[in-house]
Amino acid sequence: MTEATQNRRADTAGPGAASAHGAPYDTQRGRRPRGSTELRTHGLPDWLDPVVEAARTVRPTQLSRFLPPEDGRGRQSAVLILFGDGPRGPELLLMERAGTLRSHPGQPSFPGGALDPEDGDPHTTGPLRAALREAEEETGLDPAGVQLFGVLPPLYIPVSEFVVTPVLGWWRAPSPVGVVDPAETARVFTVPVADLTDPEHRVTVVHPGGFQGPAFTVESALVWGFTAGVIDRILHFAGWERPWDRSREVPLDWRA
Repeated sequence: MTEATQNRRADTAGPGAASAHGAPYDTQRGRRPRGSTELRTHGLPDWLDPVVEAARTVRPTQLSRFLPPEDGRGRQSAVLILFGDGPRGPELLLMERAGTLRSHPGQPSFPGGALDPEDGDPHTTGPLRAALREAEEETGLDPAGVQLFGVLPPLYIPVSEFVVTPVLGWWRAPSPVGVVDPAETARVFTVPVADLTDPEHRVTVVHPGGFQGPAFTVESALVWGFTAGVIDRILHFAGWERPWDRSREVPLDWRA
């Protein structure tokens, strides 16, 4: 689904914009209830069963070789991996960073960010609250319509020193989403899982600094880095991955 389709999508979400339930939304800081941080698998669609099982059984080393430092270093953060049911079946919510940002301009990512003190314990429900809060602040998403059903093991991003907990959610009651702050986000969009599993949309990116990793060419975007790595592992362990040509390379420049 593209960013301008269905009534799930809002073109903008400025101050005073209304949610699907009519409650006002403060774009500087979410004022509505931030949704439930209880992890529940009851009522999920059957196609999410493999993801639930993967979240329950996957080991950190199966997701990445970059794991949180044992000495506790790293800034705690969380991302929301939100599955929805779109016109073409299962889909994921992504956003694209503004092209004017100094760090990874124009790069697609999951909604998310660093934990705030009010989010609570980073080892219990803190990442759940942060994932919902950041998704609301960045996309205008109504967290009341999200059912959290699992978390993946925390991972580490060495270049930024973030310890990232991926939080899994089901978009049980879709709400309008869109760009909240154009200075940070260029667009908010969804990607059908069918496109992510299509071998024609899969490539390997090569950075001049030596990084190589899986990537996806979807919705006029190149999804790579941490986001693509997590999607790649979810597809693999959920049994959705299809064989693809890893020798198809896309070069990145130093600014990426």
